[in-house]
Amino acid sequence: MAKRGKKYLKALEQVETREYELNEAIDLIKRIAFARFDETLELAMRLGVNPKHADQMVRGTVVLPNGLGKQVRVVVITSAEKAQEAKDAGADEVGGEDLVEKIAKGYLDFDAVIATPDMMKFVGKLGRILGPRGLMPNPKTGTVTFDVGRAVNEIKAGRVEFRVDKTGIIHAPVGKLSFENGKLEENASALIDAVAKAKPATSKGKYIRSVFVASSMGPGVMIALNSIDKTARK
Repeated sequence: MAKRGKKYLKALEQVETREYELNEAIDLIKRIAFARFDETLELAMRLGVNPKHADQMVRGTVVLPNGLGKQVRVVVITSAEKAQEAKDAGADEVGGEDLVEKIAKGYLDFDAVIATPDMMKFVGKLGRILGPRGLMPNPKTGTVTFDVGRAVNEIKAGRVEFRVDKTGIIHAPVGKLSFENGKLEENASALIDAVAKAKPATSKGKYIRSVFVASSMGPGVMIALNSIDKTARK
């Protein structure tokens, strides 16, 4: 087990061994934060699914109502026909096969990749580079689309992708601690609601088992399920 620092342990002492209301937990996390930078509020959800079964894989996207509080660099791989649309939407770099080759040679100065369906035959070769980084375009997350303008706008506005890991947990950011408490609560609720709506039809029993929130460097705080949207508690 990793050894915890004095500041972390001091913060942990202030977290009671009970469930907190979502707004109460956010307030506590902000009060005990100790890092010298603007930490991110992160949310973790343990789901009652078996990710080993393809029909119980939970993944999707949600546009957080108050964004993530950071600039996101987006590249778009498309044909000349859609290039201007991508540029007008604010894409940081737009290209076709030339951009694919640039990425293949080591260019990775971006946070998201969007590709039009006709370019996927070229983008496929980047699987080993983009896949492990979670950047490979995928129709299920809206990053393989001809509607590149909308996709760029959503990602820039704070769209978050979520995907259950092999242990049945979803982990995603919901904003910066410098946000107002109400905005962080709205963002967290939006993510919880999106995950609840993504419940697989084959999932049996309790779907959302537990929810925790924490800052980037701080301890986790358990959320009372009756304090979040009723949809999430089914």
